Amino acid sequence: MAYRIEFKQGVEKDLAKIPKALALKILDRIAALSEEPRPDGCKKLKGSENTYRIRVNDYRVVYSIIDQKLVIQIIKIGHRKDIYQ
Repeated sequence: MAYRIEFKQGVEKDLAKIPKALALKILDRIAALSEEPRPDGCKKLKGSENTYRIRVNDYRVVYSIIDQKLVIQIIKIGHRKDIYQ
């Protein structure tokens, strides 16, 4: 069963700051989450029950999984040096 992808407010601004070729690669990885919400290489973040991150080059995509509703919420996208601040 495929999950629905939702973007939190501000994520579009995050994407606009990223070079276009890399932003397209990030969007491809996000689209793949709908079929496999916990892909190889994803990491569960401490302090939250259902928040994960995936790596795309030097960028990170932070998202939460709501299994009951089959929803993935993209919380933030950013460079690895800035994302966890």
